[in-house]
Amino acid sequence: MLIVGLTGSLGTGKSTVAAMFKRKGARIIDADRIVHQLIGPRGRCYAPVVKAFGRRIVCQGRIDRKELASLVFQNERALKIVTDIIHPQVSAEIKKKIQEYRHGAFQGIVVVEVPLLFESGLDRYVDIAMVVTARRRQQIARASRQLNISQEEALRRLRAQMPLKDKIRLADMIIDNRGTKRQTQKQADGIWLRLLQKRKK
Repeated sequence: MLIVGLTGSLGTGKSTVAAMFKRKGARIIDADRIVHQLIGPRGRCYAPVVKAFGRRIVCQGRIDRKELASLVFQNERALKIVTDIIHPQVSAEIKKKIQEYRHGAFQGIVVVEVPLLFESGLDRYVDIAMVVTARRRQQIARASRQLNISQEEALRRLRAQMPLKDKIRLADMIIDNRGTKRQTQKQADGIWLRLLQKRKK
């Protein structure tokens, strides 16, 4: 079995690449989905986050992620508070799932899609660290469209993340998502073959 940590920055196309690998048979551990569960009404992080930021972030009994994001990406202290609450729990859940795969019957490729792979230290638990890249203007355009936020807000969120160039420097493999989807798929196809070879060693 091979554990691949898939990361990038906002709007680089991590989920697009993860979906490509999933169609080839990879199992996906999705950090964003784990966050959804943790801050859901029955999640471990729901009460601490609401206590920290108040009922203004709650809509119909659920945390409004867009409202929460607009608060924390404008305030470094608020970002640290929410990070300290959520990220240790996300990391713990991802580590647990990785161990389950390592000790289970599945012998294929597991892709851990996590924006904070290096920042959280989760890169120590994967066999390959892979970074998806794109141009800054593409990131801003994609993030504004997908998240329904302004370009200014997208840029603010990007500036709060580890610079993409630093992630590239730490990567074992890189997928360049600056071109067409077909071009990205071609890269993913080639990398998949390399991953299969590494899994056999």
